[in-house]
Amino acid sequence: MTGKRLVLRRLGRRDYQPTWEAMRRFTDERSAETPSELWIVEHPPVFTQGQAGKAEHVLAAGDIPVVQTDRGGQVTYHGPGQVVIYLLISLREAGVGIRRLVTIMEEAIIALLADYGIEAQARRDAPGVYVDDRKIASLGLRVRRGYTYHGLALNVANDLSPFERINPCGYAGLEVTSTRLLGIDDSQSRIADKLAAGLAGQLGYTLEQADETDH
Repeated sequence: MTGKRLVLRRLGRRDYQPTWEAMRRFTDERSAETPSELWIVEHPPVFTQGQAGKAEHVLAAGDIPVVQTDRGGQVTYHGPGQVVIYLLISLREAGVGIRRLVTIMEEAIIALLADYGIEAQARRDAPGVYVDDRKIASLGLRVRRGYTYHGLALNVANDLSPFERINPCGYAGLEVTSTRLLGIDDSQSRIADKLAAGLAGQLGYTLEQADETDH
């Protein structure tokens, strides 16, 4: 382990669009001396399309807005009760490439679930984390100037029915699940904190709590 600092921000519930804009602004303005950050956030209901997202994978958005973003991957859903962690990481400082970072994200989620006695897997053909072929977490990143933003979404206690309105991550008929459905009764905040600690540990960072008024 090194003395690398990773600032942890708990943003509470925030609209998707301004949070995305804040991530881009942070990435554009940061320098080599800027500490990397993890943002824990929860969004109101929203579908987000990745850069190469195909419109046909949105089956019936209805009253849920669809936002075209600049992350990788296809369409996914965010909503209350879901743990979203954004990784604003310097790849150079972390000493990893983008593929290794994706693997670390998957491994951190798999390790978290293993702590609760749940066996989960990653899939080569469809990035994310799965339990018995049901998707429990999705991933999507963007790299700019050697820095990452966007991140992961873990289904905890969120309503899963909006996933029926899309082909999750571009896969028709893909079933989803959540920690609650798997019998994990830990709180959303506790699960988020454990996952953030796992990510920091795998990346060799020391977590440092941010002043909540900063953002």
